[in-house]
Amino acid sequence: MLDINKLEKPADAKEFHPEGATVPFYEYKVGEGRVIEFDTSECGPPEPMVNAMIALQFVDPDTSVVMINHKKPMGLLGKIEDNYNIQDIKMPDGKVKLLFTYKEGASEKADLNDASCHG
Repeated sequence: MLDINKLEKPADAKEFHPEGATVPFYEYKVGEGRVIEFDTSECGPPEPMVNAMIALQFVDPDTSVVMINHKKPMGLLGKIEDNYNIQDIKMPDGKVKLLFTYKEGASEKADLNDASCHG
């Protein structure tokens, strides 16, 4: 299992832009797995939710998602907390880093179509 405290985006992470995303996404390898990372810490609602819903579509047994945000996204977590393993830490700059990993039998059931923010 990945340790959120040790995850750092490498300088050679590959930037890409999924359809509908409003911030750059980055892809990199950690061991045998893949990490998709994005930063919405400078964005206002509904951008963090919109980008998170796009990113979470990549989560599978070999792919995890890292989200960096200005605060813990409670509206997002309320929608998807039963569908993913979630770790979060407060970063030294005050931002929050979240790690979403695959939860067998639950991640497939996540409703990632509703990107509205109610919290």
